[in-house]
Amino acid sequence: MDYFDQFELRGFNHLELLARQVVEGFIIGLHKSPFHGFSVEFAEHRLYNQGESTRNIDWKIYARTDKLFSKKYEEETNLRCQIVIDHSSSMYFPEVKKDDDINKLRFSALGAASLMNLLRKQRDAFGLSVFDQEVDVHTKCKSSTSHYRLMLTYLDKLIHAPTHDRKTSAAKSLHQIADSIHKRSLVIIFSDMMENDENEDDLFGALQHLKHNKHEVILFHVMDHSKELDFDYDNRPYMFIDLESGEKVKLRSNEVKEAYHNQMNAFLERLKIKCLQYKIDFIPADIRQGYIHVLQNYLVKRSRMRV
Repeated sequence: MDYFDQFELRGFNHLELLARQVVEGFIIGLHKSPFHGFSVEFAEHRLYNQGESTRNIDWKIYARTDKLFSKKYEEETNLRCQIVIDHSSSMYFPEVKKDDDINKLRFSALGAASLMNLLRKQRDAFGLSVFDQEVDVHTKCKSSTSHYRLMLTYLDKLIHAPTHDRKTSAAKSLHQIADSIHKRSLVIIFSDMMENDENEDDLFGALQHLKHNKHEVILFHVMDHSKELDFDYDNRPYMFIDLESGEKVKLRSNEVKEAYHNQMNAFLERLKIKCLQYKIDFIPADIRQGYIHVLQNYLVKRSRMRV
């Protein structure tokens, strides 16, 4: 399901509302609520007192003992999640011409806002890091409503203030982020990972650094699959512009399609192998699709973490 179609988005001025709609739409589609077992954890049994709610009665024990016991729960509040967004110029592809258009940055911002909405509901702490050539925003993890609103302000600014000719230094930035966040955090990265070929080993080293510090890592590889992976263009002359350097080249798409496919697929394969080696969850994120995979993969990782 494409949530942009479902909610007929006319802009990102109400990011909080949109995030809530995405989360609620996702939950409605589940057979079982994701919140039970995430925001609370079983602590002990205690005798049932007449007049209390029967919701937490353990009926299995009643069947064995003929006595009523209630299950007591404790809230889990100690997950820390750092959400990392690449806002180099390549993340603003494709160019948006109207409010309901989508590019990689807008996809990432709404995905991040939706995750923050879930984290807040579960009383977990979250922070935000934003980078291009360096780390421009880095906040500590908190769980308050005021912190949530501040993070939405940062995200809204990214959406409405696109950068031009801003290159990526993901390796340098991820090293810095890895050193500055609390150990054993959940780190969720939104990036196209468009790093200079010369820095590829450094990029893989930065991903390894995150795992070395005991973090659980999910990498959402944000791409426009139709244009950036399939290179789906009509066979006619185009002016292709490097958004990060401004370099231009005019050619027919079919002249380079095969070579482009080969190089892109080779890079993706190396990236996937490194993520597998480092036990990083690599998630292809097509901006033309909905947010189900974003939320599902967070919930899977969340359920496995006990900090």
